[in-house]
Amino acid sequence: MSILVDKNTRLIVQGITGREGGFHTEQMLEYGTNVVAGVTPGKGGTEFAGVPVFDSVEDAKRATNANASVIFVPGPFAADAILEAEAADIPFVCAITEGIPQKDMVRAVNRVRENGKTRLLGPNCAGIISPELCKIGIMPGHIFRKGPVGLVSRSGTLTYEIVNELTLAGLGQSTCVGIGGDPLLGTRFVDVLPLFESDEETQAVVLIGEIGGNDEEAASEMIRTMSKPVVAFISGRTAPPGKRMGHAGAIISGGVGGPESKVSALEGAGAKVADSTTEIPVLVREALAARA
Repeated sequence: MSILVDKNTRLIVQGITGREGGFHTEQMLEYGTNVVAGVTPGKGGTEFAGVPVFDSVEDAKRATNANASVIFVPGPFAADAILEAEAADIPFVCAITEGIPQKDMVRAVNRVRENGKTRLLGPNCAGIISPELCKIGIMPGHIFRKGPVGLVSRSGTLTYEIVNELTLAGLGQSTCVGIGGDPLLGTRFVDVLPLFESDEETQAVVLIGEIGGNDEEAASEMIRTMSKPVVAFISGRTAPPGKRMGHAGAIISGGVGGPESKVSALEGAGAKVADSTTEIPVLVREALAARA
């Protein structure tokens, strides 16, 4: 099993004929993802890498029965692309685009949450992969292996580093979810953890957080209720207060979002918090052995 995406995922690529959309479409196809359509207004009736291109998401869904969409549309237009997919009743939308104006994301996220028919992942995220089944987004597929470890992360780069270390240690993954590093997200840690808890394949969870916001503290309350062990890592522990470190959401302000509160909350909930990325496979192996 896996969560959110699998062999039954039928994917639309919004922005398929752009540079990023085109490159990653080819990568997703090579991995085995079932990309059934692309959308670029004005280019309907053409093809890209053998994938039919449509003028709208509604046209693409009607022709292909797609059930997921990934967005590579430029920032100024990406929120409208999210809402177009939501209006077409696409149940899962992954927004890779970074630099979407926050006022646009307020409108998009509020609409998606109010209507409750679409799960939005992102924006500014690396995407999602269920190894050997489906890859949506920009993750390098070759480092992933199928296995019992679920992973959810705010950081794309740290995801790749930690997954590579897990794989080299013989610890494969069930699904890896990049939620993104923006302040306003469609899916948060608290939305993903229950999915891993109910997934039969997932036996342990790795949570990769960073400074800024209170998502990790909120996640700790969910972790208290979980039967599966959680290993966590918080990046940016040396960041000075008030200084942005990488992601727009990675900022400590007014005493909120600091690493100490996150580590304390996670450890208080029973999670094992690694001091370095290299420690994560060790803690995961210990957690799996204790669960067995």
